[in-house]
Amino acid sequence: MLFLRVMPLSRAIVRLPGPTFAAGLTSAALGAPHLDTALEQHALYCQALRQCGLSVCTLPADGAYPDGTFVEDTAVIATRMAIVTRPGAPSRAGEVSSIRPVLAELELDVHDIEPPGTVDGGDVCLAEEHFFIGVSRRTNEEGARQLAALVNSRGYHSSIIDVRRSRSLLHLKSGIAYLGEGRLVVTPELAQSAQLRGYERVLIAVGEEYAANCVRINDHVLIAADHPRFAATLDALGYKLLPLAMSEFRKMDGGLSCLSLRF
Repeated sequence: MLFLRVMPLSRAIVRLPGPTFAAGLTSAALGAPHLDTALEQHALYCQALRQCGLSVCTLPADGAYPDGTFVEDTAVIATRMAIVTRPGAPSRAGEVSSIRPVLAELELDVHDIEPPGTVDGGDVCLAEEHFFIGVSRRTNEEGARQLAALVNSRGYHSSIIDVRRSRSLLHLKSGIAYLGEGRLVVTPELAQSAQLRGYERVLIAVGEEYAANCVRINDHVLIAADHPRFAATLDALGYKLLPLAMSEFRKMDGGLSCLSLRF
């Protein structure tokens, strides 16, 4: 299997957490998030994106959608194609209406996931020319099929990983991230997945599973702070790390990738 250098990224779209943030969906049982702290952490996240060389488009908070700051779930972007998703949680369905015009203004070729398909962007991991698509509590089989057909029509390859039996993985990218050069970060739960054969796998230590949701952006890797074993592993592999506090977003089942659309 031939792996190329990760394509450089230049832009990101983010959405500010709003006053209803604490009313969002969560199974984390870590207590209610503090909005002021979440805003501080979000600002540092955006600063890190810019440090990685991205131009950041910041959308205003929308109090009608408490989970709206997790903007990654609303679209999948590949080259000049953008696929507007249909989030699997009914309370999030309306979030896509405000992301579509933003994508159109960027002159992306916009497509849609159609009913009865559902897709959350957190279930989609792009590894160069290959899409790993998770079927989960939020992305159904029909949504995965539609997404695969759209990306395959643009010359990409795809495979589906079913994580519905997992108690710990809300989304596929709760347990997998692509670092480039044929290297995947994986949790123990996904490490033996047949679809991942041919990739070098960096295994997350037990107790640090949350850190699996890291993000490679150009020459840096964003990681959740306070996961020392994982940080040491990536440091030994030669990555430039940008650790970020994520406590308030973790309380709402969110991770680093959830907070932006990167392309």
